[in-house]
Amino acid sequence: MTKERVLSGMQSSGRLHLGNLVGALSNWVRLQDTYDCYYFIADWHSLTTGYADPSEIKGSTRDLLINFLAAGLDPEKCTIFIQSKVLQHSELHLLLSMITPLGWLERVPTYKEKQQELKDRDLSTYGFLGYPLLQTADIIIYRAKYVPVGIDQVPHLEISREITRRFNHLYKEIFPEPEALLTEFPKVVGTDGRKMSKSYDNAVYLSDSPEEVEHKIRTMVTDPARVKKTDAGNPELSPVYQLHKVFSSKQEQEQVAIGCRTAGIGCIECKKILIQNVFTVMEPIWEKRNDIIQHPEILQDVVEKGTEKARTVAEETMRLVREAMGLY
Repeated sequence: MTKERVLSGMQSSGRLHLGNLVGALSNWVRLQDTYDCYYFIADWHSLTTGYADPSEIKGSTRDLLINFLAAGLDPEKCTIFIQSKVLQHSELHLLLSMITPLGWLERVPTYKEKQQELKDRDLSTYGFLGYPLLQTADIIIYRAKYVPVGIDQVPHLEISREITRRFNHLYKEIFPEPEALLTEFPKVVGTDGRKMSKSYDNAVYLSDSPEEVEHKIRTMVTDPARVKKTDAGNPELSPVYQLHKVFSSKQEQEQVAIGCRTAGIGCIECKKILIQNVFTVMEPIWEKRNDIIQHPEILQDVVEKGTEKARTVAEETMRLVREAMGLY
């Protein structure tokens, strides 16, 4: 039986951290065994907010590729490619811009949210406004059935479904409406208790050395009520305990929670357990990263093969689109 197709991508706008690994990449690795998965690095999308200084995009793209492979994506099981190397994405993006009402783009929830969040940047550009169109093109050019998202991201996928319906109604039913493949993404807090993000400078990166990871966790804030080891605390107020919920066993979580509430365990000991569990997750990634870095031809081979396959599928779709729109 033919596998159903899944499409997802990540922006090349910085190094990957544990939040990215737990929230998306680990799920991608699981999906590649069940679906026909296309995973790409969205370097064009990075320009929608970072166009003024694109100097980091190339290095970030390379680091993403390394982490994709190090985390377990297998080019024999999934298609890995770089967005800008498949020019058909831009062609479909242009054609979709011809049929999409302006009001649809202006009402996308993240349009105003991002403008408020990134006040230091001029986002009064079409590239930023038209981000959902490029995102839609990314998905439907491969006629993907599913896009893995969390429940809170489902509304963001709806505009892609609306644009797809409009195209199919105006011309010919070429595209399936992309559906959300609902995934539970655990919340990964950063070293300061906020959501882990490179913007907050509170992230543990996959490219960090063991020494850096240990230092970041050892210096994390805990329950402010625990001034001394003999003080009882509330584990729910400790970012360290929130990370235990992601990386530690149920038994260890219970152990540190009880120890915190009864002052039976100190913060240093609590952190040692977490450090060991994070190391267990990261050590195989570090090993694979080092191997790939020492053999850069691996990246070149993965990109060339993935891009060739992606282009073939994308061009077949565009042939149908051009025919339906009466262009050729």
